[in-house]
Amino acid sequence: MLNKSIIALSLLSLLTGCSLDGDDGQDGAQGVQGTAGNNGENGTNANSALNINLIGRAVLNAQSPEGAAEIVAYQASKKWIYAINSSGDEAVVNIIPADTFDTAALVKDNEGIVTATNLASAITLSLNENTPGDANSIAIDANNQLLAVAMAATSMGEVGQIAFYNISGDTPVFIKNLTVGALPDMVAFSHDGAKVVVANEGEPNGDYSIDPEGTISIIDITNGTIADNALSINFQDYNNKQAELEAQGLVFANPTGRTINGNLINTTVAMDLEPEYVSISKDNKYAYVSIQENNGLAIINLEDNSLELKGLGFKDWSNLQFDASDKDGGVNFKSYPGLYGMYQPDTIASFSWKGANFIVSANEGDAREYFFDASDEADCIAKGGLDYDAKDGCLAYIDESRVEDLALAANFDYLNNDDNDIGRLKVTTVKGDKNNDGQYESLYAYGARSFTIWDSNGLVVFDSGDQIARVTASVHGNAFNNNEDENKGDTRSDDKGAEPEALTLGKVGDRLFAFVGLERMGTIMVFDITNPYDVKFQDYFYNRGLEPSADISGDLAPEGMTFVPAAQSATNEALLIVGNEISGSIAVWEIATQ
Repeated sequence: MLNKSIIALSLLSLLTGCSLDGDDGQDGAQGVQGTAGNNGENGTNANSALNINLIGRAVLNAQSPEGAAEIVAYQASKKWIYAINSSGDEAVVNIIPADTFDTAALVKDNEGIVTATNLASAITLSLNENTPGDANSIAIDANNQLLAVAMAATSMGEVGQIAFYNISGDTPVFIKNLTVGALPDMVAFSHDGAKVVVANEGEPNGDYSIDPEGTISIIDITNGTIADNALSINFQDYNNKQAELEAQGLVFANPTGRTINGNLINTTVAMDLEPEYVSISKDNKYAYVSIQENNGLAIINLEDNSLELKGLGFKDWSNLQFDASDKDGGVNFKSYPGLYGMYQPDTIASFSWKGANFIVSANEGDAREYFFDASDEADCIAKGGLDYDAKDGCLAYIDESRVEDLALAANFDYLNNDDNDIGRLKVTTVKGDKNNDGQYESLYAYGARSFTIWDSNGLVVFDSGDQIARVTASVHGNAFNNNEDENKGDTRSDDKGAEPEALTLGKVGDRLFAFVGLERMGTIMVFDITNPYDVKFQDYFYNRGLEPSADISGDLAPEGMTFVPAAQSATNEALLIVGNEISGSIAVWEIATQ
């Protein structure tokens, strides 16, 4: 079995003994630290409620796999896996039967990693035959047997479309396109199939001369009939409330006031907000939308389409520990009073407990960095650029700096601002200099290196603290904080760590679990969140080679995941389907109770 388990019971005190502070704008609500589970070696899992095995694997576009399998969905009626494949010249969806699994074909190599396959694409849906642009997201509705695909426009700033297909027959049949906002990045059906919600990210182009507003689109479906138009919800009512939003814990980073490439930049709040990911509450009353770069959450009341915007605040690292440097020679955990983490979630999910709604977030983090074309360094600077790179072009804007390049206030005299301490850590430059004297009294890093449970008020119920770093360091040693495309440990410690990005929830037996995919490590953590106030670390597994300096192998960079309940699975056990961006592979894990 490929379940790589934690074997050191002595680590439990380390994993559970850390205090934790969430934040609703400044220092935040007190989070509740969960307890760690423990699993035996090589599949014995004596202290785990789950038995996890890799039973299916496919590789799309093996010659050029990157981007071939990112976002996945599952059609229960046919037991088909759908995967967006953006590795070629055209946008396609590969459809892979998952009705049988020849597990004997999944032979391990000398490192215990599976690179073989036992699943293959049976249908290739050519999206560009009906819709121009590139595919960003897919969703399936079992109520009406519909497939929705979020398609970004071919030109920056133009509105995108949602392409709908009927999937009740032998092959998908195109129905129609509906216009939504700029850069639709995620699409989701309500659980009853009555609505489609789309997060339109609206990113700027390289020199900010085009910066469309981020919006949220709502599409009604009545008795299986898709509406002809989408309702657009924007953030224009917040344009005069930036200071109020910042006080709540949102972040705004843009080059407002500068002239770039001949244009005076004036970015409004509505332009700066970039909706990322959608989750719809189990009662179908609310849509929760993460706004990653801005460290925010939008809540849409789907009964009246009203909008509420919440800042997620900042995580206090003073009582937690992590490794802040990729140049310190291995695993070196320290605490940093005065350092905070912007949660900046990518994937979110939601569930209910005691009749109340809760939101779960994978706190990946994301900086802003934009380039435009210039002939050379002199041309770049003349056009208002900040720096020139022969590969990337002229740097228009960046909100990121290493700590060692900043002047720190006296409250940071306790540390060494160098490669062996906090100097390599990447932080934002738009927060922390409270009195604008050029010295930073606080530092704000990207992401929280954790997953978090929030209540509907936007308060932290649970945060995994520093567990992700502790578990990966305990299991992998110096190979922890690896990158997704090379085997050289500790390379992401200065950035966002293992980078929790993918997330899905699923019920196994009578327990609800959160599966958290670590993009850079290529690994997955499992937490029992049945009671959000009593969260327990449950398991850790992966299929990725980590031998130093060896070629990368296995399943790399989990980007999207979907959970299949046991009743909808061909094996009569729950499944976790993972789309891995770098390896172009789809991994199917069977999740059974002990």
